[in-house]
Amino acid sequence: MTQINEVYLSVDVETSGPIPGEYSMLTIGACRVDEPDQVFTCELKPISTNADPEALKVTGLSLERLAIEGLPPDVAMKQFQAWIEKVTGTGNLPVFVGLNAPFDWSFVNYYFNRYLGSNPFGFSALDIKALYMGATGSSWRDTRSSQMAARLHPKLKGDHQALHDAQYQAELFRLIRAITPKQPS
Repeated sequence: MTQINEVYLSVDVETSGPIPGEYSMLTIGACRVDEPDQVFTCELKPISTNADPEALKVTGLSLERLAIEGLPPDVAMKQFQAWIEKVTGTGNLPVFVGLNAPFDWSFVNYYFNRYLGSNPFGFSALDIKALYMGATGSSWRDTRSSQMAARLHPKLKGDHQALHDAQYQAELFRLIRAITPKQPS
């Protein structure tokens, strides 16, 4: 029987609002968790003009600029899928890792399915917040990245730039895994 290796990919997105379809995914940043210099990043053309002003303020992104300079969503998702396949390798399983994974995964899943017809991550994602709760016994309110950083002491910081945040998340994930008790196979 061939062993399938899991390849953990930290993914972060910046969006124009809270839900896919009505709001746009504006940037994607991703890296291999255990090799964070293997990266993917792109900016996308908005799919609508809907925007939460606070979301744009946090990211510093402009729908007008991205409408001109961003990649069409189908092109962006084809490039992202090609990168996933390249860094995962044949026969291995890409695992989506995110900090508040349900949010980021919902946009990535929507865009993959809308523009390519399928999601290379399948229908699930690994949430760093949930892993942290399990590893530390913390409460949900103590899973904010600032709370994790106070305990784990990462070198990187998040800044709402998708690639930087993906690399920061990857570091947090590695630090959490280092304190997580290993179960026998």
